[in-house]
Amino acid sequence: MCGDVFDACKHLDLALKFLEEGKDLVDKDPVQASEKLYKAAEEAVKALAIHYNLSDILEVVGKRGRWTVTELDKVVRRLYKVVGKWLKDSWESANYLHIWGFHEAKLDQEAVESDLPDIERMVIEVKKIISKAYR
Repeated sequence: MCGDVFDACKHLDLALKFLEEGKDLVDKDPVQASEKLYKAAEEAVKALAIHYNLSDILEVVGKRGRWTVTELDKVVRRLYKVVGKWLKDSWESANYLHIWGFHEAKLDQEAVESDLPDIERMVIEVKKIISKAYR
């Protein structure tokens, strides 16, 4: 389906995998669920960067050999005006889960569940965008 050096589909597949893993962990382990849901959002953002060929950001990532939150945030801030405010809102929820749910371990099942729909929407919307391009 895809085939770039930076393959949007690979990142989308990872986003879907992490989303399912996160959903499965919400009631068992909110800390790990928070991290998996953040990873789902992170991979979805990477897929968008590749899909929209944000070459300046991809070049930085390529030279460094890894993504940082700085590049991910730049992708979101640049593309939410193109794809919709849901991207920015979902990214903010993902970061909240990452910091307060995973790093600080302060969120319980109910808190993680309340941000889950934002992460789900992000992954579903990114899937629609990428699937449309590779039909």
